Amino acid sequence: MSDVSFHDYVTLSAEGKADLLKRSETDLSGFLDRVKPIIEAVKTEGDAALVRFARDFDKANVTIDSLKATEKEFDAAFDAVEKDVVEAIQFGIDNIRHFHEEQKPEAMWMKEMRPGAFAGDRYTPIKSVALYIPRGKGAFPSVTMMTAVPAVVAGVPDLAIVTPPTADGSVDAATLVAARLAGVETVYKCGGAQAVAAVAYGTETVKPALKIVGPGSPWVVAAKRLLSCVIDPGLPAGPSEAVIFADETVHGGLAALDLLIEAEHGPDSSAYLITHSRRVAEEALKALPEHWARMTEQRVEFSRAVLTGKYGGIILTSSLQESYDVVNAYAPEHLEILSTDPFAHLSHITEAAEILMGPHTPVSIGNFGLGPNAVLPTSRNARTWGPLSVHDFVKRSSIGYVTKSAYPDFAKHARTLARYEGFSSHEWAVSEIRDGYTG
Repeated sequence: MSDVSFHDYVTLSAEGKADLLKRSETDLSGFLDRVKPIIEAVKTEGDAALVRFARDFDKANVTIDSLKATEKEFDAAFDAVEKDVVEAIQFGIDNIRHFHEEQKPEAMWMKEMRPGAFAGDRYTPIKSVALYIPRGKGAFPSVTMMTAVPAVVAGVPDLAIVTPPTADGSVDAATLVAARLAGVETVYKCGGAQAVAAVAYGTETVKPALKIVGPGSPWVVAAKRLLSCVIDPGLPAGPSEAVIFADETVHGGLAALDLLIEAEHGPDSSAYLITHSRRVAEEALKALPEHWARMTEQRVEFSRAVLTGKYGGIILTSSLQESYDVVNAYAPEHLEILSTDPFAHLSHITEAAEILMGPHTPVSIGNFGLGPNAVLPTSRNARTWGPLSVHDFVKRSSIGYVTKSAYPDFAKHARTLARYEGFSSHEWAVSEIRDGYTG
């Protein structure tokens, strides 16, 4: 397909190479200005604003009385969802729960730093967290699984889902099934920037939360950024992105098949095949039309927009090392290492949020329940962030305990540094004055 973006990396200018690293959310200036009045409306009008925005943005018939999903709606969802879908959700939840239970830190640890002096950490769950489940370009019970399970494993006592309503004012049935099976029974019918504002400030129906996690559109990302001083916005998860790294040991048709996985999420997604093999690149180009012929019209439209636009396509490098360099510079959300020997490449790649290795581990399996979390940092944030985890739902406190016998040595050194830094109260707190109180 000649219209698929093809980049011969060695011929690109420095500016051209930099352009490949950009994502649709890189520049949010146009969204920030439009999100501000939405936030202000929710802050001042509460439920009334949520209902109005549901009608205007989601074309959904939602009333103030129906903003929260009822127990009856949860029950009906299990009748509406096919048995094999429920089984697939349960399969994924079981694996995700097992992974995050293994990941969960011990409640407290302490070690003896010096004789009689102990220090460590204690982990306690965050009191309230909102889980954002996108809806605009499809239904995503898998995101419910990935956000709800680690939150429940962490022991967060107050959990709620916010998700855009469908046209008839309901919630996607599979999302309700996933929520209940994961252990979350509170679901609010609001999405976009207005949902972020609702859980930041609270409304008559929506309870405020301390933190919000979950991927979303640039509208959601912009709202999180503007409200970061009101609510913890969690890891930066925006529109989907993936890099398929392929060496010469695989067929390009396989690389093309997996290249479409994240590209079909929407036209604001990013997806690149990176390979040093011209054969693989050409086979991928040839295979794309065959793969598109099997897809639904909407997903073809989305993925074609990505692969023919400025946020996707094929990058042909001059060597394996250059492929490693491009992957690390891009720092993708999802990375597949397509190779018959993926472990040979693993040590060369340090900047990726999720690394799926070998011909039998496509992003689909990672997204739907291998176990590791598929809510991941986007827009090069994999350079400093990791996947959503149990750790995102707990907070860490340092613990210290010094015995009477160990105190004098610590006090002596503390007095010395306090005096040097000019803090007289610090100094007197570890002086003979303290000895007079403690004996």
